[in-house]
Amino acid sequence: MPRQPDPNLEERILKAAQVLWKRGGEKSLTMRAVARAAGTNTPAVYRRFKNREDLVRGLLRHISARIREDFEAGETLEEMAEAYVESALRLPHEYELFYTHARALSPRKGSGRPRPIRESRPNFGFVEGLLAKRLGGSPEDHTRLALAAWATLHGTTMLLLSKAIPEGHERELRLACRSAVRALIDGAARFSRRK
Repeated sequence: MPRQPDPNLEERILKAAQVLWKRGGEKSLTMRAVARAAGTNTPAVYRRFKNREDLVRGLLRHISARIREDFEAGETLEEMAEAYVESALRLPHEYELFYTHARALSPRKGSGRPRPIRESRPNFGFVEGLLAKRLGGSPEDHTRLALAAWATLHGTTMLLLSKAIPEGHERELRLACRSAVRALIDGAARFSRRK
């Protein structure tokens, strides 16, 4: 009787890769180590991911989907912003992996004109869409605002993760971040009403 394919194998491989990254970072993420940790063999990993770069892209998509779930749990853009920071603090290794390799989600240089950021970062497009619902216009009208919010959130997150902010000021920084995101959105709302 032929063996039946394991429908959960890809998920096991991705979870094993995340665990290996968390334990040993970049150098621990080999196809052989991932296969061993997932309880399978190396050819089975290669059948699902053509190489290490493809496996990393799979991890990035997996992390991006988890971030999207955190985003969708918030009812407002400000709550979504807090969820972004909280998620990164809860899973710092995944955050590091994502921002170390996020370029792998983008098209290669020389592949023509640059594509809109929302095509390689679906969560970015989700935020643009929410901004459009709140402020009017199309998602494309809010790319700069979404970039400004992302820069604010990423900067706050990196200050907290690296412990670069003096001890005891973490809460103050998070409140300042929330205020900055609100100010960006409120400023954009005032500007769009004047048009």
